[in-house]
Amino acid sequence: MTGMLEGKIALVTGGSTGIGRATSIILGREGATVIIADVQDEEGANTVGLVRAAGGKAEYQHVDVGDFAAVSALMLGISERHGGLDCAFNNAGIEGPTAKILDYSLEQWERVQRVNLTAVFICMKLEVEQMMKHGRGGSIVSTASAAGLIGIPGACGYNASKHGVVGLTKTVALEYASRNIRVNAVCPGFIETPMLNRVTDASVKIRDQLINGVPMRRVAQASEIGDAVAWLMSARSSYVTGVALPVDGGWVAQ
Repeated sequence: MTGMLEGKIALVTGGSTGIGRATSIILGREGATVIIADVQDEEGANTVGLVRAAGGKAEYQHVDVGDFAAVSALMLGISERHGGLDCAFNNAGIEGPTAKILDYSLEQWERVQRVNLTAVFICMKLEVEQMMKHGRGGSIVSTASAAGLIGIPGACGYNASKHGVVGLTKTVALEYASRNIRVNAVCPGFIETPMLNRVTDASVKIRDQLINGVPMRRVAQASEIGDAVAWLMSARSSYVTGVALPVDGGWVAQ
């Protein structure tokens, strides 16, 4: 059976662990050639191995997605090796500190914005340029968050960056809808990833409180986000653009 991304060239930033790793495996299984861009080289190589073990094709590139020149070089390499880019998942991100604004330093703020928002701007800009250059359209998906749709006290930098991703997604979607380039975002809730463990500090009590606030009464597996990303990348969502899709067990619907 042919996968829904058969023959597509797909970029995944932050693909070494968590949602990025799970998504890379799914994209490979669906027939895409997956280019994993990250700074965690050992974990990135492990992800490539997992994609290949699942029957997919993948390669790893060391890239700081907040560095315009590095992302430009990545895009040039993709064009030269693969003839263009069909799909991109802008997933690299950090949570930043848990602190109210009075205790949130400018340095912390700027670091979170650089990774979570400026890097998405850089990647999206160069992805659109690549897709326009090769003239076959494409699909771009970025990781926002449930925190990009509602306010969560104690994480002003993270919340602001993810709201920014949603706004950027909607704007670029409108700018290039007529050129067959679709731009969407996924908004995960609580996902079983290393980031969730860091946020809860491995506290069973805090974790239980989070789960009790989710209507489905569980956290998601990273693959459940990956399935949504693969669908948004594929022709099965061909009339969907400018959407910030919650994948959160009903959390933000409350």
